[in-house]
Amino acid sequence: VQLVESGGGLVQAGGSLNLSCAASGLTFSSYTMGWFRQAPGKEREFVVARSWSGINTDYADSVKGRFTISRDNAKKMVYLQMNSLKPEDTAVYYCAASAILYAHRQSEYGYWGQGTQVTVSS
Repeated sequence: VQLVESGGGLVQAGGSLNLSCAASGLTFSSYTMGWFRQAPGKEREFVVARSWSGINTDYADSVKGRFTISRDNAKKMVYLQMNSLKPEDTAVYYCAASAILYAHRQSEYGYWGQGTQVTVSS
């Protein structure tokens, strides 16, 4: 199984970025896909997860209304559109896959990408 993130970079506060995650080696349409992030000196935290069907989507309060997850099961891709970025969104963003429908905890995700850096300047 391989998850490869891309799309990170440096952006000014208020700007936008769109992260992508390409999955291979798994039955993508059977997995809940999530995004987590880890800021410097902090623990990795949940950002958003979307079930295989797309019906169940859950966002962390800190990103609600600003971030949008989407997935394309045919292409085995998951995306994270991030708008109105804030300096506190600066972190390494990880894509992850879980066989559990309502997966929010890191321990529920069996597969992880290597991460992509997002830096938001003030």
